[in-house]
Amino acid sequence: MTDGQDVADWWRTRIIDMEPGRIHLRGRPVQELIGTTGFAEMIWLMVMGEEIAGDRARLFEAALVAAVDHGPQAPSIAAARMAATCGVGLQAAMATGLNMLGDVHGGAGEQAVALYRAVERAGPEGLAAALDAWRAEHGPFLPGFGHRYHKPVDPRAPRLLALVDAAAEQGAVPGAYAEIGRAIERHLAAERGKPVPMNIDGATAVIYAELGCPPPLARGFFGLSRSVGLLAHAWEQMEQGGRNKGPTPPGYRWTYDGD
Repeated sequence: MTDGQDVADWWRTRIIDMEPGRIHLRGRPVQELIGTTGFAEMIWLMVMGEEIAGDRARLFEAALVAAVDHGPQAPSIAAARMAATCGVGLQAAMATGLNMLGDVHGGAGEQAVALYRAVERAGPEGLAAALDAWRAEHGPFLPGFGHRYHKPVDPRAPRLLALVDAAAEQGAVPGAYAEIGRAIERHLAAERGKPVPMNIDGATAVIYAELGCPPPLARGFFGLSRSVGLLAHAWEQMEQGGRNKGPTPPGYRWTYDGD
């Protein structure tokens, strides 16, 4: 016989402590958080285990707001809308879209944080070498820079960087990663002979790096942000109706390459 502690220890967490009539989240009674803590602050508390406030909280929320949606041409949004026409529930449609987020669609923020950290370790004189090393390992594209649709500028990036600059002036964040991002921009412009501006992934990665997030959390927070767009589009599609919608109207056919 045991006292059951082996069962209790099967899952270990510092996130929640609970018994009938009592719920503590990260050591805070839930009733004290309800109505006093914003959703962005609650996300940070739950994930990071610490409170965030002031300019730091506003930066975090700005990053979440900026990435909520990129239209039905984004694979995650398209998948959610198609799923919504197949008879599944709202949450299943959202999950279908969320599961589309991977290294290519949804992973650039994580990669950009890792890139900024590599450049930071290399120092100002090692920028070119750090970028060459990144490309040698990961391929020719640098995550967080350039955009196939928004040319010449992704409208979200300058606003996010301006918020980082303002927070840095107040001492809320160091501002070092914003400067690293701009240094990469300058290097790419000189290298290619034309501007290659930072995009939404690069700008939100600046914020997550400034806030001290490990790279994988940049991807996780992007998924949280994009879930808002998934919910909005899945619900809109359900309201519009439609059955078994594929990626193109039925009058368009695919190319058959067989014999």
